Amino acid sequence: MKISDQIRQRIETAIASGELLPGDAIDDAALASQHQVSRTPVREALLQLQAQGVLTSTPRGGCVVAKMNLQQLLSLWELLAELEGVVARLACERMTNDELKALVKQHRSSQLLASKEDVDGWQEANLKFHEIIYEGARNAFLRQEVLRIRSRTGAYRRHAFGALGRIKSSYEQHEKIIDALQKRDVTAAFMSMTSHMRPGRDAKTLNDFIVSLPRELLAG
Repeated sequence: MKISDQIRQRIETAIASGELLPGDAIDDAALASQHQVSRTPVREALLQLQAQGVLTSTPRGGCVVAKMNLQQLLSLWELLAELEGVVARLACERMTNDELKALVKQHRSSQLLASKEDVDGWQEANLKFHEIIYEGARNAFLRQEVLRIRSRTGAYRRHAFGALGRIKSSYEQHEKIIDALQKRDVTAAFMSMTSHMRPGRDAKTLNDFIVSLPRELLAG
């Protein structure tokens, strides 16, 4: 893997984990030092991420993590829900029984996190749950695109879990996804996953999410 790709993945991981938030500046000198390279591969990585809309340039020549306005956020989140639904449909057709067992085991292990509303612990467990399904779908390109969008929307989705107390509800939705996968019901798998991934399951929850979003995360 090219060093510029490694740097790009490092930035994407930092955004996905919440280490970097929308509006945060990218320290290109620190990245060059960490990877023991010149700034050339760092600039390559930053240009790639700017082309993808993950970063934006500043008047002074630096880069910051891109902010989205509300319309962009909801549109991208809508797309993520649909793509995750496709992943679930493919996984329903392709997952092995051993993978299904691993999914159930991962789900059960996260029950305590859900009951405690442990946001950080749940985020990690939730990603592991979805990763098993991504693997079961057997489509690396689809997985890459889903992870890219998850990274861009991560800060906003984490806020939704914390502000709206959605963790217990999310755990219950995982139950429905597992049930559909175990029954090999592709339609139910798609529907349960898209419903699970939408920002608001009804007008009230969507409105509560919008109202509670920190203004500093949104583009002006």
